[in-house]
Amino acid sequence: MSDQSVPARRNPVGRVLVWVLFFQLGLAGVLFWGDLSDGLRLPGFGPRAPDLSDPVRPGDQTRRFRPDRAPPGGRPMPSTPLPDRLTLTVVEGGQRVLLEGGIEAGDADRIEKQLSELDPKPQGVILNSPGGSVQDALLLGRYLRGAELTTALRSGDICYSACPYLLAAGTTRTVPDDASVGVHQHYFGESTLLPAFVAVEDIQRGQGEVMSYLDGMGIDPLVMQHALVTPPNEIYVLLPEELERYGFVEKPDAS
Repeated sequence: MSDQSVPARRNPVGRVLVWVLFFQLGLAGVLFWGDLSDGLRLPGFGPRAPDLSDPVRPGDQTRRFRPDRAPPGGRPMPSTPLPDRLTLTVVEGGQRVLLEGGIEAGDADRIEKQLSELDPKPQGVILNSPGGSVQDALLLGRYLRGAELTTALRSGDICYSACPYLLAAGTTRTVPDDASVGVHQHYFGESTLLPAFVAVEDIQRGQGEVMSYLDGMGIDPLVMQHALVTPPNEIYVLLPEELERYGFVEKPDAS
């Protein structure tokens, strides 16, 4: 009698476990790549934050945010969308300068040098920026306060993320009701690829520096309560009454 091989039956439980393993590995890869690119995200459930272009009402101030999709301001430069890096333009016959575009690493030193070379010296700065580097915003903000410059937004301009730290530096600050100032969480430290629990020391140090900076500029550090609960891919738009409450602008004279 010849031996006949009997095909082995596959264990259905084993197949399920193998598929579960592959699914977990794939999910881990998606999450890891999402951390690296900060652009790939799993589908969310429930209500989502509206677009920046949607009307803002009390209690409804969190908006989806991407710096490269921030709407241009009321009087944008010819390059649209806003420049990737801060661009300085002398306006109003040299009385003020316009700082427009994203805030990148190294922009503080570059803009400080350009400001120091201007003659006559400007009296104020107009801001139109989606934000960017926190450290550069703090460095440049300290320079603006030391130079005793005013800060302002024009009708329709934006000042998001790290830009409000430049706004805070003005000896006086002007924000029209139809301009937009917004805050959210920031990255601190040299690397943004590390999980938050690894970078706790950098995060705490950075938040402490920001709060000390705001207090020194005459801004109520409690504005950080909105920033700390708003993820980096969203922005919390401050209402005119909140800008007054936290000291960005003066309350109108009741008399």
